Amino acid sequence: MSSTIPLIATALATFLNIYFVMLIIRILLSWFPNINWLNPPFSVLSQLTDPYLNVFRSIIPPLGGIDFSPMLAIFLLQFVSQLFDQAARSVAF
Repeated sequence: MSSTIPLIATALATFLNIYFVMLIIRILLSWFPNINWLNPPFSVLSQLTDPYLNVFRSIIPPLGGIDFSPMLAIFLLQFVSQLFDQAARSVAF
């Protein structure tokens, strides 16, 4: 049982780190207005990341045409990822 908790925490931390990379790619691609978000590689990325980003877009509206909500989304994601990472390390020892 004691080896299950670190495994789950490590898996969740790894998943959140992969999701973090997907968010960064999504944010960087949003700087290119000619990308068609209906094309398969972009639509999959949009479907996976937009629901999470939309939560923060409803909290922080764009100011002066600049969307600051991804900064809060990334901060929270990294915070939770660090919590899982620390939980995996503390239970493992």
